[in-house]
Amino acid sequence: MSTFTIFLVLIVVVAFLLIVVIMVQNPKGGGLSSSFGGGGSQQIGGVKKTTDFLDKSTWTLAGLMLVLILLSNVAINRGTGTLESKALDTESMSQPLPTAPAAPATLPVDPTEDAAE
Repeated sequence: MSTFTIFLVLIVVVAFLLIVVIMVQNPKGGGLSSSFGGGGSQQIGGVKKTTDFLDKSTWTLAGLMLVLILLSNVAINRGTGTLESKALDTESMSQPLPTAPAAPATLPVDPTEDAAE
């Protein structure tokens, strides 16, 4: 398994945990829960420490995800070959371009010929 694959798996796990932690949090502004009769007075577990833990874990997981994403950029396999641009290839520019074949000769059409019929 490559280093990049390990980083990718860790990023997915942290993203899943971040989604779970955000979904468990009680909305601070009331949100939709206040309009459905919740009133916003209930907390998860009824303890203030729970919301502090969830708030800190959200920031920790977000920071960890940012660090993992930046470190995964270092682990990307870029190969050992040199990059050559086809646009800057001077050898192909010095060769003449192939010309299109000449159009077949057509006979001029006499406009009076169609009117006579």
